[in-house]
Amino acid sequence: MNISGGRDASVAERIARMFLEIGVVKLNTEEPFVWSSGWKSPIYCDGRISLSYPQVRSYIKEELAELIRKRFPEVEAIAGVATAGIPQGVLVADALDLPFLYVRTKPKGHGMTNIVEGEVVKEQKVIVIEDLVSTGGSSLKATAALDLSGMDVLGLISVFTYGFDDAREHFANANIPFISLSNYDVLIKEAMEQDLISATDLSSLQEWRKAPHLWKQDA
Repeated sequence: MNISGGRDASVAERIARMFLEIGVVKLNTEEPFVWSSGWKSPIYCDGRISLSYPQVRSYIKEELAELIRKRFPEVEAIAGVATAGIPQGVLVADALDLPFLYVRTKPKGHGMTNIVEGEVVKEQKVIVIEDLVSTGGSSLKATAALDLSGMDVLGLISVFTYGFDDAREHFANANIPFISLSNYDVLIKEAMEQDLISATDLSSLQEWRKAPHLWKQDA
């Protein structure tokens, strides 16, 4: 596998190409996928697949770690969001030689009933790692849990995002810096260049991106 994507390819382009090549992302405008929210979608992204490919896994880990070194040099801990953000977060914490925690979707139903697992240090500066960001709702629940635990959330970084306007607004309103290594617009551009989608597909994919909650709801 050529993970370089060419000398001039950006990190976002390289990840998009890898995701298309190994099947992390699937595109289908004719037989859309259905999300748990009930939204119909022409794209399905399963970042967990990347963990099965050592070269891809290592590249993502290194780029996440390098981004954190550059943008958040004061970081003192890494937190992953359950479940897909946990393995990515562990890899990054190991690369940076930092403590790791993870945030559950809801408090554990027994024992200590924790929602944040790991050693919580008050005012410790933490970066949150997500695999995928859609609307940002679950991500911001995780950052809120860390904040309530007394930790200082510096920002959230994801491997991939759909780039919805709602997500940008939610992070801005919460005053949480958000960065993603790759995104939907770059991926669709790569899919076009590889002739994986037609001009008709592109139009449909762009329409979904503008109003995902309305796309093909009457179909």
